[in-house]
Amino acid sequence: MNILSIQSWVAYGHVGNASAVFPLQRLGAEVWAINTVQFSNHTGYGDWTGQVFTGDDVHALVNGIDRRGALARCDAVLSGYMGDAGIGEAVLNAVARVRAANPGMLYCCDPVIGDDDTGVYVRPGIEAMLRERALPQADIATPNRFELERLTGIDCSTLDRAKAAIAQLQATMHAPGPRAVLLTSLDTDDTPTDCIDLLAAEGGAFHLLRTPRLPVQLNGAGDVIAALFLFHRLRGGSVARALESAGSSVHGLLRRTAEAGSREILTVAAQDEFVEPSLRLTSVPC
Repeated sequence: MNILSIQSWVAYGHVGNASAVFPLQRLGAEVWAINTVQFSNHTGYGDWTGQVFTGDDVHALVNGIDRRGALARCDAVLSGYMGDAGIGEAVLNAVARVRAANPGMLYCCDPVIGDDDTGVYVRPGIEAMLRERALPQADIATPNRFELERLTGIDCSTLDRAKAAIAQLQATMHAPGPRAVLLTSLDTDDTPTDCIDLLAAEGGAFHLLRTPRLPVQLNGAGDVIAALFLFHRLRGGSVARALESAGSSVHGLLRRTAEAGSREILTVAAQDEFVEPSLRLTSVPC
């Protein structure tokens, strides 16, 4: 399995490609990582050093990969946080080129916009670009609840409304593809206070995975669950199994990080959770 992952990179800690690449490799995927930034650490610290790359930089790297004749062997493109419109255009160009070389590829778009505790944190224009340009090319999307509500205008305070929002998003996605959606950080009227939900959908079927709530808020968790959901959907072809495998692994990863009191996800120390989760969670049709 070959995955082209276009995301940010940090030297210290685990967000973007630094959160997604190693788990994919640990599971046996070949990852062609293109970094959109190279920072010392994630920006949540309030201080960082490094460089921001441009859409032209991304284009140049895709061109180099193409010259190796590799795009026809690319099974999926994965994208996350898009710092500016130029990066967004470069990602969409890469998706179009891979799809032309391999029509069976899947594009997984993690439509990073913001979260409940931060509000919108992407630059002006990025939200519209995701809604109007990126998601219509996506076969798989992995929004959190805040992002799904922004993208659809539907409040997701109940399970039925969350399902309606997912269905509305699916209607805008890449028509020949599976239109699989993973909704993270779902907290509805029916969610117990000590739990948090994941909801996945494809082909008119919905599956709910309830996970124990952990006392952590960590950068990079969304990046790793998007990568794992893509991997398991590619490998197994079942959205329910992808939900269970990705959700179980990330729960184990975050639990071990919480137990260690670490501010950074323990991607390396807890790597066994990617292969054999310590707690296997089961989804239910809903």
